[in-house]
Amino acid sequence: MKKTIVLLACLLIAPLAFAQPSETKNKQTTTEPITVTGKTITMTTEEGVTASYQPLKTLVVREDRSRPPGRYVLDGSGHVLDTAGKVVQTRIRPGARIRVYYLNTGASRAVDHIVLID
Repeated sequence: MKKTIVLLACLLIAPLAFAQPSETKNKQTTTEPITVTGKTITMTTEEGVTASYQPLKTLVVREDRSRPPGRYVLDGSGHVLDTAGKVVQTRIRPGARIRVYYLNTGASRAVDHIVLID
């Protein structure tokens, strides 16, 4: 008798436990036009050999295609990577082969990241 009462109680409570909330039929949506304005940013790469490096400031590179060394502005950490994509924590030695990914920002070249080739 006890089992029957427990079974009936479970059968009455089970539908309430698995009940889904009812969906509202009167959904309101609004549509507004969105205008996006901006400037296309093109990333450029250069390869060369480091001439000098001051951490988190300026990197001077003797580029393969030009005679005068290029100067690049570094902002923040995490810009220098090895070929596997891991962050390089040590100093870049002068004469190291690198590939610089940068953006032209008028008077300076802002570095996105640098990859040590060797």
